[in-house]
Amino acid sequence: MKILIVSDTHGYHKSLARVLERVEPIDMLIHLGDVEGGEDYIRELANCEVHMIAGNNDFFTDLEKEEEFFIGKYRVFITHGNYYYVALGPERIRQEAIERKCDIVMYGHTHRPFIDIGDEVTVINPGSISYPRQDGRKKSFIIMEIDRKGAPHYTLNYL
Repeated sequence: MKILIVSDTHGYHKSLARVLERVEPIDMLIHLGDVEGGEDYIRELANCEVHMIAGNNDFFTDLEKEEEFFIGKYRVFITHGNYYYVALGPERIRQEAIERKCDIVMYGHTHRPFIDIGDEVTVINPGSISYPRQDGRKKSFIIMEIDRKGAPHYTLNYL
């Protein structure tokens, strides 16, 4: 199974279209918020199962602020991250995921990519494919793949 994880497109969908062309086919798209009105377009563009939540700039949306679901045997918690003060670090969101008994937590908001595969929980932030803020300012996304044995693998990619 191949999953594309993105965040913080902020209505700029050209980068998302380029990423999808580059990595297709995918089985699932996870968008971690700050869609800014592109929900229907993104679902149509992805043409697969989509999990998308609202970010702090998604003012007029019906998107949920958080979602929990399974990818294979892994319980996944997705949120934009702003309610967990992720700009100060991943500790609070990691603890929330542990308390929810989740295996993986994914968030956005910081526009900086981050992968931490821990003993209790894996913490992931794909950065932003529209407005990156990390050193070098490269647009980033993550590909998560579940292998034949059910193990997850994460690859940070740049556009």
